[in-house]
Amino acid sequence: MAKMTVIYKTPKNQEAFEKHYFEVHVPLAKQLPGLVKYEINDGQIISTTGHTDVYGVANLYFESLGSMMDAFKSDIGKQCAADRKILAGDDDVQIYVYDTKTL
Repeated sequence: MAKMTVIYKTPKNQEAFEKHYFEVHVPLAKQLPGLVKYEINDGQIISTTGHTDVYGVANLYFESLGSMMDAFKSDIGKQCAADRKILAGDDDVQIYVYDTKTL
């Protein structure tokens, strides 16, 4: 299983972020070919390392890194990538892509 973790910093306008995220970005991302699961944090995020600027975390799951890369090469994937830049600039988000394994 491959996973993308997206960590959003606290936006300047939380209301506008929420509106765009739930009305535009999530519906678009849920159309990604091969997406197995899309999950987000439910409520407050508590950092045990003192970070105070994390506003939201999203995890997107795909069967493999290859299927994830193919998804983002698709028209929907390109739209998602472009929309993410509208939602949160590069300084306001961290994105990690990796394979997972169960221990």
